[in-house]
Amino acid sequence: MKTLLKIVGGLVLLLVAVAACGYGYMMFAYPKVPAPATVTVDASPERIARGEYLTNHVVGCTACHSLRDWTKFSGPPKPETLGAGGQEFSLGPAGVVFSKNITPAGIGSWTDGEVLRAMTQGASKDGSPLFPVMPYPHYGSMSEDDVHAVLAYIRTLKAIESPAPPKPKLSFPLNLIARTIPGPNTYGTRPSPSDKVAYGKYMVNAALCSDCHTPIDDQGTPLPGMDFAGGMEILETGYRVRTANITPDANTGIGSWTEQQFIDKFKAFETPTNATLAENERAQNTPMPIAMYAGMTREDLSAMYAYLRTLKPVTNRVEKFPDAK
Repeated sequence: MKTLLKIVGGLVLLLVAVAACGYGYMMFAYPKVPAPATVTVDASPERIARGEYLTNHVVGCTACHSLRDWTKFSGPPKPETLGAGGQEFSLGPAGVVFSKNITPAGIGSWTDGEVLRAMTQGASKDGSPLFPVMPYPHYGSMSEDDVHAVLAYIRTLKAIESPAPPKPKLSFPLNLIARTIPGPNTYGTRPSPSDKVAYGKYMVNAALCSDCHTPIDDQGTPLPGMDFAGGMEILETGYRVRTANITPDANTGIGSWTEQQFIDKFKAFETPTNATLAENERAQNTPMPIAMYAGMTREDLSAMYAYLRTLKPVTNRVEKFPDAK
């Protein structure tokens, strides 16, 4: 019996040692990203203007890195928090993460190369991994010129001091998996608007449509065959909201929508009313910053519609507002 206990005890110690070594390897070997590039982004008026358009109406930096006012439709960023971070993103049982301060008060000491690495490769100034709620896989495939434009504009935000956000709280094994996601990126090319579908695909990627409109499992992995089919549950508004099916399925998606209807869906909110929502209206509020997306040009929205029409139709009827009475 004593011999058996010694053998079992030895095996347990061996397993603990192997687990400790594996954990140590994951912590020290990842994320595998290169050193920040030595680069200075040109901040010409034209580049800043392009960056302002992308940031405020397409890529959503200020929508995520601000506190949003959920008493208003579409949760507009509170002006006094613009870029100052602190927004909470619930991952359900997988954990919770918080956005960081991207005003000069938060990243003013970062080099352009360090900011670009965070935006496109997923590593912070100190090399620690960023969870891909920060959508660096999308930004890393955009054109280098567009990413530089976003950075040039972000540098112009008003400096706002804010408390450091809490550290991410991720469940096992997602806390380790998240370390393996950052990596070197390859910039893409922005297609000519004349190639409407290719340009629309580029803009859909930049606007992060798939991140919210593709349902995921408990570990954050997109469900196979459900690209853009909706049904992801989001709790940011204080109520459960499920994203819409935006595949071209005629019955449960946007297959019956005309291009004009698609564009008008956004442009209807181009001039926000700033009205305070009643309690029953808040249960049907949307976490989608559609009032910000409404600032996209009709040409860009038209191209996005053209690309979405090429997707595989998926039948998935979504109850968008399950808490509405």
